[in-house]
Amino acid sequence: MPVIAVLLMVGCGQQSSRVSEQEESQSAKKLLQGAWLEEDTETFVFRMKGDSIYYADSTSMPAAFKVIGDTLYIGSSVRYYIEKQTEHVLWFKSQSGETMKFYKNTEQPDDSIAAQLPNKPQILTLTEVLKRDTVVFYNNSRYHLYVAVNPTKYKVSKHTLNEDGLDVENVYYDNIIHLSIFEGATQLFSRDFRKQFFERIVPKNILPQTILNDMQYSKTDAKGFHFNTSLCIPDGASCYLVEVIVGIDGKTSTQLLEY
Repeated sequence: MPVIAVLLMVGCGQQSSRVSEQEESQSAKKLLQGAWLEEDTETFVFRMKGDSIYYADSTSMPAAFKVIGDTLYIGSSVRYYIEKQTEHVLWFKSQSGETMKFYKNTEQPDDSIAAQLPNKPQILTLTEVLKRDTVVFYNNSRYHLYVAVNPTKYKVSKHTLNEDGLDVENVYYDNIIHLSIFEGATQLFSRDFRKQFFERIVPKNILPQTILNDMQYSKTDAKGFHFNTSLCIPDGASCYLVEVIVGIDGKTSTQLLEY
């Protein structure tokens, strides 16, 4: 056989080997089908059906999963090293390095477990509809400031560790904030603020993770009407506080106060 042909066969064999190493293990996926309980507490944690994992709590989104080699992949980026897997036992390493131990439900019918799952995961709203009316007197003029925080159907997703140590995705509704300013019956300013308005203030990699949380009146001076506006990552301590200034002429300016 020519040397070139041998080299091609060896090269193809090595490439095929590499591809096969990356192929999904259907046998491992088959073993994972069913409902799994935490070993120590014996509480139902998740159910795997087909290509998806469904969580017991009502706020975590289902996610796709697969097994490649000795690694369990959930969603697009989360991975867990599998320490032990049999038909009824699953051990894997959490994101913190802790060994998490589960066993498969064999006492209740799978349909019974499925009935415990929420029909549709709940999308969270951090702010209810909120309306504020403020009357301001400045330079012998009377101004009426109207702020309305309105939840939308725009979704913001956040990954977090649940109480079982699993990385889960929660989804929240973003807000639009409306601001109107009147002098007597004359409207000086009217605008709907979306978080994209603050893209020059909040870093581009952070802004999609935030919710436009609130806008509160601060003061009035020669520059105009000052409002403190917060953009926060859901359920976290990270917030950007931005001052929005609306001049008497209706022009706006912004500056970062803190984060």
